[in-house]
Amino acid sequence: MGVLPINKLLVNISVPIMLSMLVQALYNVVDSVFVSRVSENALNAVSLAFPVQNLMIAVATGTGVGINALLSRSLGEKRFERANLTASNGVFLGLCSAVAFAVLGALFSQTFFLVQTDVADIVEGGTAYIRICTVGSFGIFTAISIERLLQATGKTIYSMITQMVGAVINIIFDPIFIFVFDMGVAGAAWATVLGQVVGAALGIYFNARKNTEITLSFRGFRPSGEVIRRIYSVGVPSIIMASIGSVMTFGMNKILIGFTTTATAVFGVYFKLQSFVFMPVFGMNNGLVPIVAYNFGARKPERMVKAVRLGVIYATAIMAAGVALFQLIPHLLLGLFDASDYMLEIGVPALRIISFHFLLAGFGIVSSSFFQSLGHGVLSLIISLVRQLIVLLPAAWLLSLSGQLNMVWWAFPIAEIFSVTLSILFLIYAYRKEVKPMLAE
Repeated sequence: MGVLPINKLLVNISVPIMLSMLVQALYNVVDSVFVSRVSENALNAVSLAFPVQNLMIAVATGTGVGINALLSRSLGEKRFERANLTASNGVFLGLCSAVAFAVLGALFSQTFFLVQTDVADIVEGGTAYIRICTVGSFGIFTAISIERLLQATGKTIYSMITQMVGAVINIIFDPIFIFVFDMGVAGAAWATVLGQVVGAALGIYFNARKNTEITLSFRGFRPSGEVIRRIYSVGVPSIIMASIGSVMTFGMNKILIGFTTTATAVFGVYFKLQSFVFMPVFGMNNGLVPIVAYNFGARKPERMVKAVRLGVIYATAIMAAGVALFQLIPHLLLGLFDASDYMLEIGVPALRIISFHFLLAGFGIVSSSFFQSLGHGVLSLIISLVRQLIVLLPAAWLLSLSGQLNMVWWAFPIAEIFSVTLSILFLIYAYRKEVKPMLAE
């Protein structure tokens, strides 16, 4: 972390994570592709369930960011006892989150869908889907917590294997549960949970056998208030930041369903497709965070700056490729989901308009990772609030008053412009506060 050339280090750590997250994106898409073959209502059920799934991922990954940052900094400072405490408390927090979601999902899944729609097929299928995913959420929370331990110590190849195996299990069992066992939307949920549980079990094995930098033990374990506070000082802003996406999606679905239920299906498909573009960037950022955090703890500012600069270059290149795909072949992308003529009529301009914000989003994502690595997660939170709630939803609502669905999609590029402006201002602030004093030493 502290001596290998930055470009080589970033590539070595990030590429396995990027590949594994691409597989994650693949199984998310495959999930919806199979469900779309059941009916458009089934696809809508999965699309409307996305805010809950995203909220679970937000809590798991946000906690993981806190674990990753504190663990990497502890290793950089040679504080190995605190690193071990961080690992065990991080897994404990993941299991606590799983219990909370299991209870909420069992009690309120149907209510969540009834708030959005009164179409019986959508409510029935979506309720079953969410209940299974939440009650079985110990798989995803354990898997993500364990993967962060591997990533923080540079064992990203094992993190990649756990995610890829879980994704492949999901892809294999999706058609079996959905069509062979005739379980419909519920079958997709069971396949997802099965893949997550297998990935978690494999991650536990790799940490026990391959991760020599930390010792994960629960013998005589007691939660550490200090470690949990440190994890959540970075993690909570990350959780809130990612959870904002759930609120945004819920709000957008409410706006779009006022036009037609097909518009919400298009929006759901967009989120599945854009994961192919965003997941590699998020994967690279998962590699970037421990590099910046370690070198921050080791007082090596030049390496921090170079890592962030390379991150922006790589993220922008990936996003440019995504824009090209969405602009050139939107018909083919939507065709994967058995799109009707009406869905194509709505979806083609939607994909083209929304994708304009990709180029700016890459810079914003890397900036947020930099803030989190330095312990300034609140700056990332402010940027997300502005982009997804303060600007995006009001802009979408105002544009919807025109009565033209295509106008609503322009809210995404508009919000991203505000986001990038704030990111630049906050980068200048963080650089002057944290990096410049180290350069002067």
